[in-house]
Amino acid sequence: MMTFRQFASKPESIPAATSWYLADLGEARGKQELFTKQSPQKLRVLRENAMIESAVSSNRIEGVTVDQTRIRTIVFGKSVLRDRDEEEVRGYRDALKLIHEQGKKLSVSEETILILHRLCRGDIWDAGRYKEKDGDIIERYPNGRERVRFKTVTAVKTPAFMKELIERWEQCLLEKWVHPVIAMAASSLDFLCIHPFRDGNGRVSRLLLLLQCYHLGYEVGRYISLERLIEQNKERYYETLEKSSEGWHEGKHDPWHYVNFVLYTLKTAYREFEERVGQIASPKGAKTELVISVIGRHPGPFRISDIQKECPGVSVDLIRSVLKNLRSSGKVKCLGRGQNAEWEKTTKWK
Repeated sequence: MMTFRQFASKPESIPAATSWYLADLGEARGKQELFTKQSPQKLRVLRENAMIESAVSSNRIEGVTVDQTRIRTIVFGKSVLRDRDEEEVRGYRDALKLIHEQGKKLSVSEETILILHRLCRGDIWDAGRYKEKDGDIIERYPNGRERVRFKTVTAVKTPAFMKELIERWEQCLLEKWVHPVIAMAASSLDFLCIHPFRDGNGRVSRLLLLLQCYHLGYEVGRYISLERLIEQNKERYYETLEKSSEGWHEGKHDPWHYVNFVLYTLKTAYREFEERVGQIASPKGAKTELVISVIGRHPGPFRISDIQKECPGVSVDLIRSVLKNLRSSGKVKCLGRGQNAEWEKTTKWK
């Protein structure tokens, strides 16, 4: 909302990098319908994989981890969960399911934000409620040292700030202060600076980002996990967030660091989406193609566990089978023996 106040008070000069991202996203959105009409089997596998990756990655960013072998059971099963971490991953799944099923019909409102928080936080006492006590964002170092990275909005002011945030989001779209995608990134930045909940703010911010993408017609998050891309660039995520939050309370901050990170993430998702479904005719199975695509993105040596982490919906046996076939064709080679052996692409890969 401090970012929206900036946008409302004066015409914004958009950085060149931001303009390039907007142009690329406009082109990608134009191709979106073409790609979503191709290969239903591929799209089904991508949707399933994105659901798993999003639920796992968004929680893992916040330090919530679960047993790799139980991921499919947690996300798609109905069995009794073992612990709090599993409850939070399944709760995030429920929030994703709500957004994916309702899309634009689900309003961007305070009520929706509270529902998303209640779902992804599970049965904890303050799920779906704004914070009752002040709490700054503290960074803790391995040596035990701590520092205040950002002073959040006080608990007593939080409801008013959240109300204004939603009002200014709607007003910005109506009056076109900036491009809608910039407005979406600004909304994410302001939400994180307000920090309305005791815990779970990062997860709700990512859910809200996905929902706003749907409202603006950018539906790539249905097939490619935005949360996984953010996790893969976690250091940049935190760096840009810190840079853009400096001076936020006074309205003297520079939002473009974080805005560009959000646009970069969305652009990367579209590029990956096109790579995975761009080839209409494919003799390979959808899951096999997914594994090959992930291997292709690895810049250096990798282990089977690395591929499994990025393809949680694919069995280890299938990953091994794909690697065996690629080795037979000379496209990869194994650098060792045993379960933790490293693999590497050869010059024949391309």
